[in-house]
Amino acid sequence: QVQLVESGGGLVQAGGSLRLSCAASGRTFRNYAMGWFRQAPGKEREFVGAIFWSSGNTYYIDSVKGRFTVSRDNAKNTMYLQMNSLKPEDTAVYYCAAKPSRVVITSPTYDYWGQGTQVTVSS
Repeated sequence: QVQLVESGGGLVQAGGSLRLSCAASGRTFRNYAMGWFRQAPGKEREFVGAIFWSSGNTYYIDSVKGRFTVSRDNAKNTMYLQMNSLKPEDTAVYYCAAKPSRVVITSPTYDYWGQGTQVTVSS
């Protein structure tokens, strides 16, 4: 069983930064895609960014390109989401997800999900 735990959320002023962590346990993620999603009240879950664990290949939605960076530490089985230049519209619960794959996955078809961490950006 794969377990994912997000941390690092909080309240930040617009223009500020946060780094989210996703600690994964249960198995190696060498052949996994791992991604970040977010969901605001009354809205559908939205893809943010993803990484193929082995190669480090990444993909982002246009609204976060240049501001957010997905990375991973293979030895620690931890994925990160560095968020800079935060905007109020980034406010949401952020989730990490994992799925066996040879490439990054941008659709909400992941097999495993964390519990989420709240990010609130004030204006």
